[in-house]
Amino acid sequence: MLESVEDEEYISKSKSKFWEIYSNDSPKTLAHNLIRSTAFSSQPMKRSVRPVFSLLLFIVIAATFGCRIAIRNGFGSIYGEGDYSVGNGSVVSPLDLHVFNSTLLRLADVEVGEGKLRKEVDELMDGNFGNVARLRTFASWRRFFRSGDIRARTSRGVPVNIRSPEFSKVWLTFRRSLGDWFRKKRFSPDIMEELIELVKVPIDKHNGVFEGVKKKYSSCAVVGNSGILLSKEYGKLIDSHEAVIRLNNARIESYRKNVGSKTSLSFVNSNILHLCARRDDCFCHPYGANTPIVMYMCQPAQFLDYVVCNSSHKSPLIVTDPRFDMLCSRIVKYYSLKRFADHPNKTLEQWNSAHDGSMFHYSSGMQAVTLALGVCDRVSLFGFGKSTAAKHHYHTNQKAELTLHDYLAEYDFYNDLVERPRAVPFISNKFKFPPVEIHR
Repeated sequence: MLESVEDEEYISKSKSKFWEIYSNDSPKTLAHNLIRSTAFSSQPMKRSVRPVFSLLLFIVIAATFGCRIAIRNGFGSIYGEGDYSVGNGSVVSPLDLHVFNSTLLRLADVEVGEGKLRKEVDELMDGNFGNVARLRTFASWRRFFRSGDIRARTSRGVPVNIRSPEFSKVWLTFRRSLGDWFRKKRFSPDIMEELIELVKVPIDKHNGVFEGVKKKYSSCAVVGNSGILLSKEYGKLIDSHEAVIRLNNARIESYRKNVGSKTSLSFVNSNILHLCARRDDCFCHPYGANTPIVMYMCQPAQFLDYVVCNSSHKSPLIVTDPRFDMLCSRIVKYYSLKRFADHPNKTLEQWNSAHDGSMFHYSSGMQAVTLALGVCDRVSLFGFGKSTAAKHHYHTNQKAELTLHDYLAEYDFYNDLVERPRAVPFISNKFKFPPVEIHR
């Protein structure tokens, strides 16, 4: 019981101070301000210390509870509930989790080209390919024309088109595949947990492996195409991994001492398959016809190439889940925005025009690395990096980089995978990152 009016006024002021401090969003600022506040400062005590002691005890309990709420709001709203486990299975405190920039997260969520993509899909579903010139680029369609010419006509003199009987099966499969793909196109931070089922299980079944437990590869080498590989002889080290993932049909002949000879999985973008579709039986197998191919879609119209080539493909030809595509897109955009924000003479509003936002995209290598995180217990990266003395690709004479990719941002992503994987945004905190090593 308070014994004076002065005691009562002091307690009231202390409570007011505490709630003013507690409203701050940052747990660190909360603790700092609490220590410096009048609620913790010494005041002359006249008759009893019990009221002040009771107030301090209340403050400590409330602050502890408040910090727990702040931490939960800061992480759970984006990534969901989790066990806060790291790659080796150990459990970390929520306080050890990374704090992300909310502005960058929000901007990375924005799909600049979403409206354009939706319109294109709707047109394709209606059979509208824009113009004859565009239709002519799809070489895989020509096999359905009797003369092999886009201007071919039926025996009655009627121009052949996608509504003709020659196209019926392919057309229906094309529409179904494109529609299913677009309906699934949404963000899902838990997609990493499904990659074994989506990718490895079909490959295992093709190889005659039917295990009850969905196991990951014990080790994976993801071989990039950078010219820096020519300065190293990593061939034997690469081939020592259980699985070797190669990109965009990069040649290995004449480069075996640098890049190895083993290939377990070929990862390509749909532009590569589009070129393969010009060949007989859609030949797209520099590593052998039994090598599985995983492919992400660059253009929705290229689902036609997939439908046609998949019918003659001996090994699995797997299109990446669009939820996985969206995850990769957001991760790369976050790192690109972060680099842009660190530049002293640029603002985030300028990022879109600087990177031609609707065309900005992750590289095949970045998505292959992210895929390996989900299907491998240990990941090694080779050929990811650049040097002024090296070619862009080890197997070509190309020097310039593609402007629609932000390679420096992707290198930041790879470094975080090695040093601080919890700093990678948008991936559920339930996912256990495997150890990653970069060989330069």
